[in-house]
Amino acid sequence: MKVISAPAALVLLLPLLASGPAAADLREKSSLLNDDPGVVYTEEFTDKKIELLVVKPAPVFATKKGGRKLGVLKVDTKVTFIGMTEKVYKIRGTAVHGGVSGWVSPKALGSKDKDFVENFKKVYERQKVVRDLIAKHEIAIGMSMEEISAALGRPTKTKVRQTVKGKTGVWEFIQYEEQDHYQTVRDSLTGRVFRQYSHTTREEIGKVVVEFENEVVTAIEESENNGGGKVKIVTPPLIFGW
Repeated sequence: MKVISAPAALVLLLPLLASGPAAADLREKSSLLNDDPGVVYTEEFTDKKIELLVVKPAPVFATKKGGRKLGVLKVDTKVTFIGMTEKVYKIRGTAVHGGVSGWVSPKALGSKDKDFVENFKKVYERQKVVRDLIAKHEIAIGMSMEEISAALGRPTKTKVRQTVKGKTGVWEFIQYEEQDHYQTVRDSLTGRVFRQYSHTTREEIGKVVVEFENEVVTAIEESENNGGGKVKIVTPPLIFGW
């Protein structure tokens, strides 16, 4: 076995067959939300409601590329952040004529986090990387446990420990393969030798052990027959005080 441990920004890619209803549910949820792969939705990275302040009148458009104008946001009102691309945000708020949901430039919005635009860019880039890992059934140091489940399914074994500093634990993902066994038998009448089925066993062909601290992967241990991985740099999960 070999153990890989690194700062949260280091990512080890480990292809593994994903299975289990938990992974299917998460992938289905992501698929339903993500009808546009260029858009990252809030549900992908937080359960909290994110609100921004309208600091100047801004037109709201029907699509991320513009299109039909739906209205103009009222200054000093709050909008609910729904999703984003690299350049525009999808929001729900109040326009001059009433409620509106569409796309707007971040230049018209403000937040108590003065760096919210840059921070949202970091979230966007991270989620694009994580989404690609999950689609390939790969895992990485720095991913959340929910993201691990989405990539690999339910763990075969789990161990969780609660301390004053938080929660730590270990998840094991074990791959099995059925092996048929045969025995050599000699026919007592003809003397001919042939192979006869004896039994089937379930053999372990690979194992990945994931260590985590406060819901974030901190180390990965893999059996040698899983093959090697490659290290990439990725932004770890970001936490903001929205």
